Amino acid sequence: QVQLVVSGDVTVQSGSSVRLSCALSGDMHTDKCLGWFRQPPGWERQGIAAIGDTATHYDPAVEGRFTVSHDSADNTLYLQMNNLEPEDSAIYWCAAGKWCLSLAPVSYDYWSQGTQVTVSS
Repeated sequence: QVQLVVSGDVTVQSGSSVRLSCALSGDMHTDKCLGWFRQPPGWERQGIAAIGDTATHYDPAVEGRFTVSHDSADNTLYLQMNNLEPEDSAIYWCAAGKWCLSLAPVSYDYWSQGTQVTVSS
């Protein structure tokens, strides 16, 4: 079992930066691959960033603006989001699973609660 706790809701203006954090605990021996997902209003949940060891993979919609990282010292996953746009408004989740660098939600077994990110224009 893996537990994931994501940081709280945020509301920012367009062009701002935000860092989401995801505290990880439990047995991650097999579910060590980590990812970030989001679901904008009216859309399905979509993968936006994944990390496995030191390798990363991004959805083109966020590549160059978002950075995923993992601090092994405190076992926390981060998503640094820069130059946010209103289109980035969504519910965000972090997740853990066995398939590293996958952006497919089905590849992940454990999920955090969702957190709302709202970007106003």
